Amino acid sequence: MPATTAAARGRERAHEEARAEVRYKRHWGRSIRTGIQALVIVLWCLAPFYWMIVTAFRQVDYTYDTAFWPTHVTLDNFATALSTRLGNHLGQAILNSVFIGAVTTVIALLVGLSAAYALARLEFRGKGIVAGLILAASMFPGVALLSPLFQLFTNIGWNGTYQALIIPQISFVLPLTVYTLTSFLREMPWDLEEAARIDGCTRIQAFRRVIMPLAAPAVFTTAILAFIASWNEYLISSVLSSDATQPVTVAIAGFTGSQPHVEPYTTVMAAGTIVTVPLVILVLVFQRRIVSGLTAGGVKG
Repeated sequence: MPATTAAARGRERAHEEARAEVRYKRHWGRSIRTGIQALVIVLWCLAPFYWMIVTAFRQVDYTYDTAFWPTHVTLDNFATALSTRLGNHLGQAILNSVFIGAVTTVIALLVGLSAAYALARLEFRGKGIVAGLILAASMFPGVALLSPLFQLFTNIGWNGTYQALIIPQISFVLPLTVYTLTSFLREMPWDLEEAARIDGCTRIQAFRRVIMPLAAPAVFTTAILAFIASWNEYLISSVLSSDATQPVTVAIAGFTGSQPHVEPYTTVMAAGTIVTVPLVILVLVFQRRIVSGLTAGGVKG
């Protein structure tokens, strides 16, 4: 009897080890597949960025060189991009983009945070319709708004001004702001706010003292995403901006070179590098906050 029991235990242990080995192999298989997929995605996304940097450091005479590594390296393209000798005003355009993006982000956060709190924490008639309208606004094609916006701002004398660029961008950024913050606030426990209300706080005080500190990661993430969306906007700005208010996207698209009828590719790539690298560094520095803000509220405790 003891021998039979020991044999059964041995067979059970062998089966358990075999199952553990199978799970181990499956785990490594999934890890390898995930790593390969991540590598392909990274290469696919970073290849244009890498080629932009390589071309930015390349001499004009070797613009179309197909060498994968940097060759004939020079800094003249960056000097040309920042120079105003040829009528390019990249420095002023960067300041315009920073101002437009900052104002757009602040206003979108103020309005979007209030709207997100109402959609997540309050019960009122037509809440689903409001959420649907916000989603529909984000899907509306911007090209269909060019002519009406141009006519409107021309009639009121705003065409070519900062407000003509900021107001449309707020409407484009608000849906992203509202939905990102709503998904976070909806998962936040009600007990914290109710405890503050019991202690004598009004709804506004509870929001300011309790909800806002807890929502800081989501607010920070939304602010970065809203600023990047405003920074990258081109369609509306290309029609409604003037020489004094044009952002970097419009300024780079209108770059002129030293030779007529010749596209200054190396200068454009240098300008693109100048305006892109700071955003990349910003995302890399705050990547933990961005990830925590995007995933906050996604899992219920």
